[in-house]
Amino acid sequence: MAKKLLKFKNYDVHSITTIGATGVLNANIATWVMQVAMGGKMLCVALYKIDYTLELVQQTGILNVNLLAEDQTRLIARLGRKSGRQTDKLKTVPYATDERGCPYLTEAIGYAQCRVVSYTDAGDHLLVVCEVLAQTVLHADKNVLTNNFLREKGLVRG
Repeated sequence: MAKKLLKFKNYDVHSITTIGATGVLNANIATWVMQVAMGGKMLCVALYKIDYTLELVQQTGILNVNLLAEDQTRLIARLGRKSGRQTDKLKTVPYATDERGCPYLTEAIGYAQCRVVSYTDAGDHLLVVCEVLAQTVLHADKNVLTNNFLREKGLVRG
């Protein structure tokens, strides 16, 4: 049986970090992130509709897109396979907060500070279109974590 075409795509792996209206912090894993305007001025992030991170983003309209590095594979289980509704996902993850109080991962390659400008329905996900307010490179020497790398290490299916 032939593979589906999109299985051939090698997506970069990100963590979306955010702060809710009550100050609660959360993070998840996202591979469907893309630049949607010249010069890196806009990003689109696909967030699963039942995801707690999306709920918090909708409360405040802010998030950070963290580009993960190959040495951060442990975050797949920590941030991607648990809900922030029941656990403090950032409890054992190195992070800091920006001037908005929004967390970013200090061991990531870097992060983009974003402000939500619109939402679009996309089936089981919601597309979150964001204005990029600032971009910060933290570790330019690290290798970008990709979905293919995770498959090769047996950390994801497909």
